[in-house]
Amino acid sequence: MLRPENLRWLTLIVFGFISGGVMYSRFLPRLFLKKDICELSPDKNPGSANVFVNCGVPMGILCLFLDMFKGFLPVFIAVMTLDIHDIRFAALMAASVLGHAVAPFDHFRGGKCIATAFGEMIALLPVSRIGLGLAGLYIFFSTVWKINPNRVRSIVVFGLFGLGSGVWFWLQKEPAMLIGCLCISATAILKHSRWLTALSEKTAKAEAEKRAESL
Repeated sequence: MLRPENLRWLTLIVFGFISGGVMYSRFLPRLFLKKDICELSPDKNPGSANVFVNCGVPMGILCLFLDMFKGFLPVFIAVMTLDIHDIRFAALMAASVLGHAVAPFDHFRGGKCIATAFGEMIALLPVSRIGLGLAGLYIFFSTVWKINPNRVRSIVVFGLFGLGSGVWFWLQKEPAMLIGCLCISATAILKHSRWLTALSEKTAKAEAEKRAESL
């Protein structure tokens, strides 16, 4: 039988993964506007940036908020109620971002994790300002030293964030947050890599052909 503390950790980790797997930026435009942003967007990404472009500002804001909130909520609950020095906190940090990247409820065609990662960084503010580093890197490489395309910019940003947060939390002797930030960075980098994008597009093409054959 699980001890109450273990049950709380397990519940939050599972909740984080499941919540992360709900692709609001694809589901809500379909439900309310009858638009599939993966079909409308060149990169086929079910993310809030494409919602802004294809569905307008109000829907974009709603989807951005929900994509961030699903990362924020489980981490914030843990920060407020559990011991964040526990190594299980690393699994919790990874859960929502991994759920968004994998998208088990959307044929495993997940998003690129940026909004969900920032939601988690906001949840960490009561105990760590490390998220300001992630925001600063995005601002720097978007304005001062512009890196294009966006895919490459995100790889650079999350690579530097993973390195910087790893060193910082190693010096602070915080292994849970060190591993958690590394997991977030690795997931985001993989989702922005060319081979994974190509695999996602291949899956989407196969699904479209299957639907066409069934008509």
